[in-house]
Amino acid sequence: MSRPQVSVISTKGEQTSTQVALPSVFSAPVRPDIVHSVFVKVNKNKRQAYAVSEKAGHQTSAESWGTGRAVARIPRVGGGGTHRSGQAAFGNMCRGGRMFAPTKTWRKWNIKVNHNEKRYATASAIAASAVTSLVLARGHRVEQVKELPLVVADEFESVTKTKEAVAVLKAVGAHKDVVKVLKSKKLRAGKGKLRGRRFTQRRGPLVVYAKDNGLTKALRNIPGVETSDVKHLGLLQLAPGAHLGRFVIWTQSAIESLDSIYGSESTKSIKSNYSLPNNIITNTDVTRLINSSEIQSVVRPAGQPSQKKTHVLKKNPLKNKQVLLRLNPYAKAFSTNKLGSAKVDQKKVKPSKGQFDSVLKN
Repeated sequence: MSRPQVSVISTKGEQTSTQVALPSVFSAPVRPDIVHSVFVKVNKNKRQAYAVSEKAGHQTSAESWGTGRAVARIPRVGGGGTHRSGQAAFGNMCRGGRMFAPTKTWRKWNIKVNHNEKRYATASAIAASAVTSLVLARGHRVEQVKELPLVVADEFESVTKTKEAVAVLKAVGAHKDVVKVLKSKKLRAGKGKLRGRRFTQRRGPLVVYAKDNGLTKALRNIPGVETSDVKHLGLLQLAPGAHLGRFVIWTQSAIESLDSIYGSESTKSIKSNYSLPNNIITNTDVTRLINSSEIQSVVRPAGQPSQKKTHVLKKNPLKNKQVLLRLNPYAKAFSTNKLGSAKVDQKKVKPSKGQFDSVLKN
């Protein structure tokens, strides 16, 4: 982001004369690879341990029949008079048997994530929330929003009624994203319907505040709208599904406190041993940079011929004289003196049997 300042919008949707300096965190590199890696690890830390019963598949008395009865030596259920008697038991290949390596609750569920890597991903997600193309690509309806990042006056933090909160969202142009959430509500496919997760719906805007003076209660009943304290921003909210570009609504005091939280060129971060990541190169079009006239004039000064690679075609020296002379300079003299056409007289003498014997002895 290269904009130095952002306008503050009032709760009535009017653009005020107040301008807020854009925090340095919005200039952090947008790294989808790091965001995806961190999201997958952090998201796994919410899992609840599960396991099958220790008794499953073993609640029967069964013994092997041994050898000599033309059946496998797997344990078999005793008794008679039912289908169950004589059936194989216990094994993971048996009907009603236990599973192989039954799952245990003491499996290692948590995954450690590097602290600095998590901070990098969070800063990258915050920076991506100010890129309009990424927010639109994620599916948010921000066509009526005047500019991103959207900053609303601090009066928004004192809203206590849901009715008033909806009026503010309509005024600033964010209500269209809430309507999208309402229309997206669908019945979940699969058995999740039986487990308290009957419906699915899209994500709406994320409202970030500095002080909660009733704002969270006002917004908690609006579908898709989430709230977060600026000091506790997490990647799971800023990039749901590891997809960058969450539509974030900032209050004025929240966006002003970002420099003290994440640091800037003049302000030190409150996070210990932390400094914002920087772009190694500002322009990622490396090919265009290398071929630019500014760089080429230094690499190849004016008047100097371009050093183009000569592609040597693989030609047959027996058919192409130029290639032959390049490989063998003596070929010209050999051809001029016609040395190749000179015939050597060879006497056709048939050796006798005694000559053969002498050769073999020697």
